[in-house]
Amino acid sequence: MTYKSDEEIKSEVLFQLGWDSRIKQTDVGVTVRKGVVKLTGAVESYAKKLAAQEAAHRASGVLDVANEIEVVVSDNFRRSDEEIARAIRHALEWNVLVPSKQIHSTVTDGWVTLEGEVSYFSERVSAANAVSHLLGVRGVTNKIIVRSRVEAERIQFLIEDVLERRADREAHRIRVKVIEGEVTLTGAVNSWDEKKAILGAISHTPGVIEVHDYLFIDPDNLRVEFAPANL
Repeated sequence: MTYKSDEEIKSEVLFQLGWDSRIKQTDVGVTVRKGVVKLTGAVESYAKKLAAQEAAHRASGVLDVANEIEVVVSDNFRRSDEEIARAIRHALEWNVLVPSKQIHSTVTDGWVTLEGEVSYFSERVSAANAVSHLLGVRGVTNKIIVRSRVEAERIQFLIEDVLERRADREAHRIRVKVIEGEVTLTGAVNSWDEKKAILGAISHTPGVIEVHDYLFIDPDNLRVEFAPANL
């Protein structure tokens, strides 16, 4: 496997930031150490902060991203907490993937806290996505609880079945551990797109209440073999 230097990774991250029309490359500072990227700077919305994070993850060789970008809402984007709260309620009610009546929010100085109970982890994720791109939002804390009644063995079987059906997945590249509905993923994937697809598929698995993502991107398609273990 050929590893990229930190300078090569930084150059790739800067390219991805410059290519992404949602953000200005000049707004974001980039440092890299041993494949871990730190993003700094200031942007005018939480959506742009997330866009910078996604762009960094698309860069080949990136292992992890520390997103320390500050959201400084300009006058053009500024909204009162009441206005944001009303917009959140509309966003949740208009999203067919979200059980809006089971979720409520608190807005403090533009920072949104989501609470409530849902049946699927994907609904928890969709709720956060629905409000992250609203004007005036500076950040989102997701405290929504996923109620699970599925045995860990069943969850593990369902997830491994989903992963095995993926045509671009090599056997034994991804390891799955499930404890009381919390899923931990380790191993290698080919790209950021593959990683997103895997996380998206797992979010729909019945019984999953949380996902701990330790997948790393291996663009050279390194085969990672795991010895049998008691999970």
